[in-house]
Amino acid sequence: MNENQTIRPTKKQKELLSFIEAFIAEHGYSPSYREVMSGLNYNSVATVALHINNLIRRGHLRKRDQSARSLEVVQVTETAKVTTNLIAPTEEKWLVGKVEHAFAQVEQAGELVEGSLDSLYVLIGALKVLGLDGAAQSFLPRLTALKQRQAS
Repeated sequence: MNENQTIRPTKKQKELLSFIEAFIAEHGYSPSYREVMSGLNYNSVATVALHINNLIRRGHLRKRDQSARSLEVVQVTETAKVTTNLIAPTEEKWLVGKVEHAFAQVEQAGELVEGSLDSLYVLIGALKVLGLDGAAQSFLPRLTALKQRQAS
């Protein structure tokens, strides 16, 4: 796992983090393992050590040094995941090829199957949504020809 990557804490881990934060806010230093044990009603110091080590490994806690009372809570800021409709050039080529194939199948058919024009309109719309307006425009004359063929 990447050292900078954090995993969302479990319910018990959130409880432990909240306890540590509150303790630090009240006293100005971090609690000892025994204080955590009694404050959260754990049965042993080993359980506390296990939970704290997991929180350190997950990136939620940090030990400033190897001394006692050196825990500090790492404030994790969740970055919003930004999604765009941009696609890679190889994906664009593949997608345009698929649309081309769909047009070729409809054009080669003797008569138009019901809904085939609607499917082609959807494919052209999808190209536009993905930002491939040039590719969408290149298919419009073929769509118009198919539409006229259906009208006759």
